[in-house]
Amino acid sequence: MISLIIIFGALILIAGLIILISPEIILDYLKNNQDKPWLHILAVTVRLILGIVLISQAAQSKYPLIIEILGWLSIVAAVVLTVVGRKGFHRLMAWALSIAKSYGRVGGLIATAFGLFLIHAFV
Repeated sequence: MISLIIIFGALILIAGLIILISPEIILDYLKNNQDKPWLHILAVTVRLILGIVLISQAAQSKYPLIIEILGWLSIVAAVVLTVVGRKGFHRLMAWALSIAKSYGRVGGLIATAFGLFLIHAFV
């Protein structure tokens, strides 16, 4: 399970670096696919799996309380994304993509730091 968290961390790190270097790669992909049901399902599923794994493995990390809190936040985010439905998810994506031009690289920096933190917490 810890290896799954490290893989998640590495993928988040890579996505963050891509957004830092060339944000349009990921942002254009999201913009072109924001109407697709699979994106909403993936957003919920990844958050739910990550949350469960983080909570179950928190004691094995260097920062158990922080990891457990992040796990619960991830599960809450998955539930919220489920409750808002497809229309709400589409509106959220449209809003996030509208501010991405101004704040995309900041988001990339945060994603990079988060990915590094997850890796560091379990290595």
